[in-house]
Amino acid sequence: MDAISVIRTKRDGGRLSDRQIDWVIDAYTRGEVADEQMSALAMAILLNGMEREEIARWTAAMIASGERMDFSSLPRPTADKHSTGGVGDKITLPLAPLVAACGAAVPQLSGRGLGHTGGTLDKLESIPGWRALLSNEEMLQVLADTGAVICAAGDGLAPADKKLYALRDVTATVEAIPLIASSIMSKKIAEGTGSLVLDVKVGSGAFMKNIEDARELAATMVGLGTDHGVRTVALLTDMSTPLGLTAGNALEVRESVEVLAGGGPADVVELTLALAREMLDAAGLRDADPAKALADGSAMDVWRRMIAAQGGDPDAELPVAREREVVTAPASGVLARLDAYAVGVAAWRLGAGRARKEDPVQEGAGIELHAKPGDTVVAGQPLMTLHTDTPEKFPYALAALADAVEVAPAGTLVEPVPLILGRVA
Repeated sequence: MDAISVIRTKRDGGRLSDRQIDWVIDAYTRGEVADEQMSALAMAILLNGMEREEIARWTAAMIASGERMDFSSLPRPTADKHSTGGVGDKITLPLAPLVAACGAAVPQLSGRGLGHTGGTLDKLESIPGWRALLSNEEMLQVLADTGAVICAAGDGLAPADKKLYALRDVTATVEAIPLIASSIMSKKIAEGTGSLVLDVKVGSGAFMKNIEDARELAATMVGLGTDHGVRTVALLTDMSTPLGLTAGNALEVRESVEVLAGGGPADVVELTLALAREMLDAAGLRDADPAKALADGSAMDVWRRMIAAQGGDPDAELPVAREREVVTAPASGVLARLDAYAVGVAAWRLGAGRARKEDPVQEGAGIELHAKPGDTVVAGQPLMTLHTDTPEKFPYALAALADAVEVAPAGTLVEPVPLILGRVA
């Protein structure tokens, strides 16, 4: 077996055999297959796809590359959530403590930013002292003590995926449905959660641009989870407009804390509660009321304990970028469109994301929104504020935003896009 023959098979549109898949995943994990070879294979998979049986075997090989966790010692049912990524998608931050406050244990393994989409770990690392890297024993202890943990997957959990996840980000292969599905589900299945809710984003700011591709990805992942004994359901949610009013790291943490305090943008609250209800239902906790836990402060209590348990200071001041620039409305009227992808790229260029897997991110960088589609605006009023420590990045961010905004004449009725577009179970 050799890498070139495996690459050639998929390059020419063939089906990879079980033996080829098992070998290439194992050899890549051990370093026998080089990054450039796996990059070529990933591109071939992006262009030519995989059959259902190939995806299932690829996922099983990713799981087999490492260990499997066991949370059976916990007195609570386990429930996890995964988002396919978007712009301003800070939902994990308020969601994990909220579901824990309702009686479930939430072992939330999260990732870093991919391209224009933000990473949960990057956001939380803007909290002074907070640690993403926990041992399995520490993860279990935080879960037992607080009911929720948000951390990076350990080196022993699907190590093949950890290598491939970083590689996809810098080789333009993030959007491949077989690689997205196997990446997400290999970690979630190996993690050992009893139930899983998937938030599959649809729209310009998501990897899935249309509802058909999103439904295909959702169905693939739900099938993979079900086949491995994990109760899995997916919501299809809109990502044509950024979620909430912030895109960045510390900026999104602030907004998440506002939600936990009983405020925050309506769309963030709506999606947080919808996903919480799905997670609690999947965990068998159908009588729990997440809206009550958000209102009475119990979710905030879990947040504070969870952050402190991972070394963070929930009362610390969050980082603030040194430089700001305001983008104003080009005309008076009704804001008809605010493109999520353009905002994500601009935030990325300001320093909130990374161009290479080795790059650091700026904790305070990002974009603060002052209006959303449907709002009345006046020419010259602030539409958004750009934040960065490196002002030389402003022109590049502004270039990304050149066609991001559309203002319709006053009185124009802008029909809101539903936040939740469908459900796959």
